[in-house]
Amino acid sequence: MTRILDLYKLALKKHPKTTNAVTTGALFGAGDVSAQFLFPYTEHKGTIESKENHKRKVAWKYDFSRTARAIVYGSLIFSFVGDRWYKFLNYKVKLPNKPSNHYTNLLCRVGVDQLGFAPISLPFYFMCMSAMEGKSFDDAKIKVKTQWWNTLVTNWCVWPLFQAVNFSLIPVQHRLLAVNTISIFWNTFLSFKNSYIPVEKERYPVYYPPVAE
Repeated sequence: MTRILDLYKLALKKHPKTTNAVTTGALFGAGDVSAQFLFPYTEHKGTIESKENHKRKVAWKYDFSRTARAIVYGSLIFSFVGDRWYKFLNYKVKLPNKPSNHYTNLLCRVGVDQLGFAPISLPFYFMCMSAMEGKSFDDAKIKVKTQWWNTLVTNWCVWPLFQAVNFSLIPVQHRLLAVNTISIFWNTFLSFKNSYIPVEKERYPVYYPPVAE
């Protein structure tokens, strides 16, 4: 494990953007794999609820394209957004006349992260995933409308404490990795809590939102 961490640090030093993209995409993909096997439902093949509220089960099949979308989102979108965001928090969000590591700056960063970034990043995630799924803009809006608030409240129950530890103990260049590692479990939990999103007569799956930290 130490050897792997040393190789990661070396790669991050030499090729920071590529390393962040590869690791973030891999961890997003791992979260989706975990969610699919623990909660094996796919769009049009899971549980569909009729008007009479009767449910029918249909055979499950692993969705490779769903995992691919998670990897693409993690590596090509969230890795760059997340890296820039954590650097912004570390270097720009601080109170005057206070040391950078003072607890007041820590609380300020957590507050800006949870009240500023989280509420915006969740609908951004749903929009991106809907676009990659080939869904219409109206479907994306329904996803945001039905899932945004519940997901955000759940986010506030989990991430503030972790982010307080992350911002105070983890070097800034490793914070995205720390977030993505915890997100494997977070994303699996979200898939369990929000397995399907109601859209007209069917329910679409929540692949998992980004860590909106």
